[in-house]
Amino acid sequence: MNHTASTDKSRKPSIHFSGIGGTAMVAGARLALEAGWDVKGSDGPLYPPTSEMVESLGVETYEGYKAGNLDWGPDLVVIGNALSRGNPEVEAALTRRMHFLSLPEWMKDHVLRDRKPIVCCGTHGKTTTTALTAFLLDRAGLGGGWLIGGQPLDFEYSASLGSPGTPFVIEGDEYDTAFFDKRSKFFHYLPEIALVTSLEFDHGDIFGTLEDIRRAFRLMLRQIPEDGWLLGCGDDPEVRDLMTHAFGQTATYGFSEDATWRGEFRGYEDGFQLVHISRSGAAWGDFRLPMAGRHNLQNAIAALAVAGSLDIPPGDLAEILHGFRGVRRRMEIFLESQGDLFVSDFAHHPTAVRVTIQAAKERWPDRRLVVLFEPRSNTTVTNRFQPELTEALAEADEVMIGPIHRAEKTPEKDRLDRDKACNDLAQLGIPGMYSDDVETIVDHVVRSDPGGNLFLVLSNGAFGGLFARLKEELPEG
Repeated sequence: MNHTASTDKSRKPSIHFSGIGGTAMVAGARLALEAGWDVKGSDGPLYPPTSEMVESLGVETYEGYKAGNLDWGPDLVVIGNALSRGNPEVEAALTRRMHFLSLPEWMKDHVLRDRKPIVCCGTHGKTTTTALTAFLLDRAGLGGGWLIGGQPLDFEYSASLGSPGTPFVIEGDEYDTAFFDKRSKFFHYLPEIALVTSLEFDHGDIFGTLEDIRRAFRLMLRQIPEDGWLLGCGDDPEVRDLMTHAFGQTATYGFSEDATWRGEFRGYEDGFQLVHISRSGAAWGDFRLPMAGRHNLQNAIAALAVAGSLDIPPGDLAEILHGFRGVRRRMEIFLESQGDLFVSDFAHHPTAVRVTIQAAKERWPDRRLVVLFEPRSNTTVTNRFQPELTEALAEADEVMIGPIHRAEKTPEKDRLDRDKACNDLAQLGIPGMYSDDVETIVDHVVRSDPGGNLFLVLSNGAFGGLFARLKEELPEG
């Protein structure tokens, strides 16, 4: 593996991760440790699960960003995409003329170039599909590595280096790379196989229109080599259109009759979704997925298609898939109390909110569904998807909306109108409330009649400490 040059050949190369608490950054730090680098990092105050992931690294981590954190003189500084000009470590790295890179740049040159990258992209389902694919390939003994943008329940760590020349499964985010590199992260990932789950407008802070997102994905396709291929969800019209821009081999997956890898849903059995998959029109295999929801079934078909294309027998894959446990905060039960279930999911885009609510209703059909939603992403803090979000939340029996993340950064005229959302829900007969005070929401939950409720917490962040407060206020069991 290529390392940054050091004048002292007797010591390990050294690397500092500024913003080490980001899910991708902590995974990158894990890879650097495995590759033999001396690793340190820094971030603001961290909370579970990222604080646990950083702690498990066992490296020195500074709390708070300070120029002095770089005084140890690392060979390389990796700057997280949450940092910008004015950050003390950014300014120190620039002033001292230190060698700095974004995480995707470091991944490209020090991990991916001598491996076979399988890049899982798309507006929705990236993390679950990455985790599924990595799990199948790992348990099948391919000796590959992975980087998952979340905390997988089946692996000790969210990243593993694997061996040179083997597959490396990585989550391909379309969000921008760093303050000094506004290209999407997946431009750096050298895909031999690119998997695209979906394509929809998101990340309104960096993309102005859906066409901007289409263009980013089309440019990513230009990096697939002639002997590589593109696997796209045939159920998504946008993905089908994207595939017409591919330069090499293509295949589709999903429920469409003409999909290369076509799944047929065969119902539920003992909490498992049953699916039969055909490959190019011929029966290929029958599988049991321990996850609810049509979207997760699509994700599983995609992962199975990748594994099948690498010549792993379908019988082996069926046995492996049966044991998949998932990713933290993807339909994860985090508390059971007085007959109520508390489930966490990362859904924040209206489409993800809708399919996650539907999946919860499929899995727990006899429970009263109460959704707690935190408007946190750079798209859902705005009113761009106001009608779509309200429509998605209307699938619940009751809705509670938390504080808008960094509301002061969004002009009021552009901000999500929670009062209107609750009034619109009330018109549909669905009780709703909102509050800027998380304690008010916790109190409302605690005072709810216990027994038979499913509280589904939808947030791509910490929800102001809501998870810990619920565990403190409610008895387990």
